[in-house]
Amino acid sequence: MIIGATRRTVTAVRPPMIAPSILSADFARLGEEARVVEGADWLHVDVMDAHFVPNLTLGLPVVQSLLSATDIPLDCHLMIENPDRWAPPYAEAGARNVTFHVEAADDPVQVARAIRAAGGLAGLGIKPGTPLEPYLEILREFDTLLVMTVEPGFGGQGFIAEVLPKVRKARELVQSGHLTLFIEVDGGVNADTIVQAAEAGADVFVAGSAVYGADDPARAIAALRARAAAAAPSPP
Repeated sequence: MIIGATRRTVTAVRPPMIAPSILSADFARLGEEARVVEGADWLHVDVMDAHFVPNLTLGLPVVQSLLSATDIPLDCHLMIENPDRWAPPYAEAGARNVTFHVEAADDPVQVARAIRAAGGLAGLGIKPGTPLEPYLEILREFDTLLVMTVEPGFGGQGFIAEVLPKVRKARELVQSGHLTLFIEVDGGVNADTIVQAAEAGADVFVAGSAVYGADDPARAIAALRARAAAAAPSPP
């Protein structure tokens, strides 16, 4: 139990949200690639710095360009060192949700408060090997918990089902009224694994090749959302 937490009344189960990952899109046509997923709830943007993770992707200037190219709320996942310095500007630019990794932050609570002060939702990301329990006390400072279902830094990996107990624990806290959080999973999400994640209690699903590799991305988004909704646990 979260010490000192105020119990809230949970009145409804949040509908599942699909966040296509532009890491699986054509980087030469990002504006067009954003438009082909207009039915998405969020557009997931992986920011990698070649330090926290080995790969280098894109940064704030590209995010600013995407913001002018789409009305889909941006879900920026910062796989970077020093989020204390670099995370708030993404919220200032207009990103809807800004997630940074607890493993990279000196003071996660202060980063979350700075993101919120800049107008964004604050997300806390945890790697597959990082336990959730040490951070339960600070989750009330966040709007989103991102549970990595692959190792961060590379696309196309297989789904790690062994992390789903973290999702279940977070869902228990939400359903009991102790937290209000989006519970997001990222990595290896497809038509099969989205069922496992939804059953565990996730409500935001990052999907890369399952959307951008489909012949009809919009139809793929709708199908994924429907499968997640069918598998979601009923409220207590």
